[in-house]
Amino acid sequence: MTKNSISPTDSTWTGMVPVDDTELAVTDTGGPGIPVLYLNGHVATQRYWRRVIADLGPEWRHITYDMRARGKSKRSADYSFETNVRDVDAVLAARNVERALVIGWSYGAFVAAHWASRNPDRTIGAVLVDGAQPHDWIDEVDIEGMRKLWRRLSWLMLLLRPFGLASRMTAEQMADSNIEAGEFARERELGPVLDNISVPTRYVNASGTSFGSKGDEQERIRASLDQVVERNPNIKIHAKVPSNHGNILRKDFPAIAAAIHQAAGPDHGQR
Repeated sequence: MTKNSISPTDSTWTGMVPVDDTELAVTDTGGPGIPVLYLNGHVATQRYWRRVIADLGPEWRHITYDMRARGKSKRSADYSFETNVRDVDAVLAARNVERALVIGWSYGAFVAAHWASRNPDRTIGAVLVDGAQPHDWIDEVDIEGMRKLWRRLSWLMLLLRPFGLASRMTAEQMADSNIEAGEFARERELGPVLDNISVPTRYVNASGTSFGSKGDEQERIRASLDQVVERNPNIKIHAKVPSNHGNILRKDFPAIAAAIHQAAGPDHGQR
């Protein structure tokens, strides 16, 4: 396996999947194993999952893709959350996958939670990595300050885009997407979604802060899961790891891989 890629197999397929007005860059290792669909963070790419995938190994079928205007995927006129949820169906249909285990990190955890909640017959299990935690954090955010932050980061995105490592959304589009995430993270919005999940679901939570958070804000957000677990026996907190939000896929990938084993059911649950 190269440092920045998914370990290839003889059956690996890499290509573009047309969806609406765009095309999504998809990689599918193929094979007879349980399909695992990986859902990225807000502006992250499919490369972020390489250590988790390497730890799980070739007995699983790994499907990764870049969301619209991220990584090598094309731009679109629609970057809404609902579109990202629908794109899960498009990717699975393109790869002829009827049922999959979904795993998401950060923003992708929200996508995974919604898709699992809406598609119980198609979901083998779900793993939510430091995301999809119901909390009204958007009420504590300086919205104009958030917009300014994304404008300041736009130069960095320009530098990283040629390497497929950053979003090609504008600063305003990224800010709008971030603000929308705060709205669907609200307890009244996300709580019922999580309560409706009927498949094995495991959380892997980070520690400390995340990008843009202050003080103990992130830990207060994570604490909201205690009530979720009490209400829904299908959902469990698999682990709280020492790394922070931004480093969790890089430093604590063994815990994430173990959670995938558990969410897949009894044949894969022991690790």
